[in-house]
Parts: sequence; C-alpha cells; structure tokens
Amino acid sequence: MTDRSAADLVERAAGGDRGAIARLLSVVERGGDGARAALAALGSTPPYAHVVGITGAPGAGKSTLTGALVGALRSSGTRVAVIAVDPTSPVSGGAVLGDRIRMQVHEGDPGVYVRSMASRGAAGGLARSTPQAVRVLERAGFDPVLVETVGVGQSEIAVSAAADTTVVVVNPGWGDGVQAAKAGLLEVADVFVVNKADRPGADEAVRELESVVGQPALGDAAPGSWRPRVLTTVATEGRGVDGLVAALRAHREHLEATGQAVKRRERRIRGEVRGMVLEALAARADAVCEGPGFDSVVSQVAAGSLDPYTAARGLLTPDR
Repeated sequence: MTDRSAADLVERAAGGDRGAIARLLSVVERGGDGARAALAALGSTPPYAHVVGITGAPGAGKSTLTGALVGALRSSGTRVAVIAVDPTSPVSGGAVLGDRIRMQVHEGDPGVYVRSMASRGAAGGLARSTPQAVRVLERAGFDPVLVETVGVGQSEIAVSAAADTTVVVVNPGWGDGVQAAKAGLLEVADVFVVNKADRPGADEAVRELESVVGQPALGDAAPGSWRPRVLTTVATEGRGVDGLVAALRAHREHLEATGQAVKRRERRIRGEVRGMVLEALAARADAVCEGPGFDSVVSQVAAGSLDPYTAARGLLTPDR
C-alpha cells in the first residue's frame, strides 16, 4: 500500500465509508508495510474516543452484555463501535466469529460497527493489533469504542492498559473475593457488573465486591478519587444496562474533570508503542534464527565449543 492510497483510504473511512473502514482494519491487522502506511495516514492526533474494555471469565455473559450495551447507547444517538476479540480458528487462523453472530441484531445500523479480531495467541485477552483498530474506529467517528476480550479466565487484565474505562463482568457465585483480588482483575476495574443477577448468589457476589472495593488498596484513596461501581444486570432482558451506561458516562466525566483522561490516553499509547517494539524485536529474532549461520551456531553449542549466552549475543550483533 502506497502512502497516497493509505491517505485516500483514511479519508474515505473518516467520511463513513464502511468498506474503507473494513479494509483499513484488515490492513492494520495484517501488519507490515501496509499497516505502517495506514497508521502514518491516520495521523498522530486522532479524535480520541472513550475506549471501554469489557472483560471477565468465560461464560460471564460479556457478549450478551456488550450487545445490550450497544442498544442502550444507540437509543441516545451515540455512534458506537465494538472490537470483539475472539479465539483463533485452527483452520483459517482468523477469528471464530461468535461475538459478531451474537450481535446481528445491530446489523444494518449505520451507527454501529462490529469487528471480530482473532487473538492469534496474544496473551491478556486482546489481539496484538487492537490499539491500531481502535485508532481506525476513532478516526471513523465512533465514540465510544467497546473492546470485548476473549474469555481466558482471570488473567485477562491487559485490557486495562488499552482502555480508558475497564468493566469486569462476573456471575453470581463467582469465587472468593480475596482470591479474585489476588488474580488482579479487581485491581484494574472501574466498574464491576454482576451479570445474570436473577440467579441465586447475586446478592452475595455484590456484597463481596463492595467489601473489596471499600479497601484502600484498590485505587487511589485520595479525596475525590473514583470509587469503582458495583452494578447488577440481566443482560438477556436488558435489565440494569441503563445503569451501566450511566456509570460509564460518570467515569468518563470523572476522568475529564480530574485530568486523568490525558494520563489514560498516554497509558494507552505507551502500551501500543511497547507492543510494536516487542513485535519488531520478535520479527528480528525470527530472522536471526534462520539459515545456515544459525544452524552453525547451534552445532557449536551442541558440541560444547560455544556457550548459549555467547551464541545469542553473537547472533544479535549488528554486523551479522
């Protein structure tokens, strides 16, 4: 992709051309020179959207809740985009499109854009190109952008570095509050949602969360700091979703009023740039570990004439 074609694609996407948006997302997801041209065309200061990360263990109802949240946001005229990170198909290498299928109710609505992305082995419940996809959707005028993580259990906390507001979705009977706090999910949440709250154990889950939220260790205890909200929903019926919309708006207003919005955007960008550096280093490592030169070094280590540390340092020297 040339710089001119990338600029044209970005201009069309900014004008609402859904085909251009789809192609631009595919370009950044593939990476390489095309992605570099596209990101340069997007510019360094896009119109920033409110990025909401939605995470939680498998079976918590994240996709159903996200779909209901989209509907509630659309009722007020908000243009909303969803990046649904799905497991990678073992056949095609692409996303298993479960989330997009579950959000078909919004199909045909020009104010909604849903994109499924394959995790492709990335840790933390996100795809590697999620931050770049957010940039594309921001430039296309969607605000907020909802990022739903793949269900991988209590370890999926990477979304907090890619979002302005993090929503953790749990179910009634969800484990012990102290154990969950140790897992890290409680420490990154701005809003907790006990979904499927019509089931037994919902009140207990709320009490556990409220107890942990009240501890000073969670977040900044300074006067005026944000105290994470604990809400209940029944996403299949739309119950409690308006309360979630209100909590998201309240948190966004809090970030803007306290200056934390800029800091969180900087955190997002820091994570994005770090991810690109790691990807570039991984590509360099792959290139270094190929060919007869690498085979020769491996043979020397196997024969005992060279130690692995010296071998690795030698392979990484610039003159090789």
